[in-house]
Amino acid sequence: MLGFGKRVSYAFRCFFSLVSSGEIPEEIAPEVMPTQAAHPAVAPPQITTPAPTATKPQTESTDRAVQMLALLQRDGRLIDFFKEDIAHYQDAQIGAAVRELHENCRKVLQNYVKLEPIIASEEDRPVTVESGFDPATIKLIGNATGKAPLRGLLRHRGWRATEVNLPPLPSGAGRAIVAPAEVEII
Repeated sequence: MLGFGKRVSYAFRCFFSLVSSGEIPEEIAPEVMPTQAAHPAVAPPQITTPAPTATKPQTESTDRAVQMLALLQRDGRLIDFFKEDIAHYQDAQIGAAVRELHENCRKVLQNYVKLEPIIASEEDRPVTVESGFDPATIKLIGNATGKAPLRGLLRHRGWRATEVNLPPLPSGAGRAIVAPAEVEII
């Protein structure tokens, strides 16, 4: 079983990797994938994926990614947490800090991004991946050979942003600022 601090670290790394590339980092996947357990026989759900949507220009996409980091920093101090060396803290201290960080960052997501699972089924349950699936939405892992339809166990439901309601972007150089420096005048 992974320690609490490692699980928190992996959760954040996976979140940002999924947001940016749609994949769990390769070095983390083997550690977080649960071992295969016996599951009762259940008819697996059929999986289909919608057609991909048009993308916005790269500069706005980058600006919006920075903006999302800025919101997570402003309301949850997420960047401060990641940049701090927490090795010398006890697990209980980290746990107490993470509880507040989690709640504040969760509120940011609830306020600005509506998410839904890509596959609306329980994890560790059988599923069937039909031919013509979109590889951007479903990543095949394990013994991924043969032709679809493919049967397997759902290890992660995935997430799709169905709505993003970010505030307007600032003009000029402010788009690259995740958190301004703070100077107290005395």
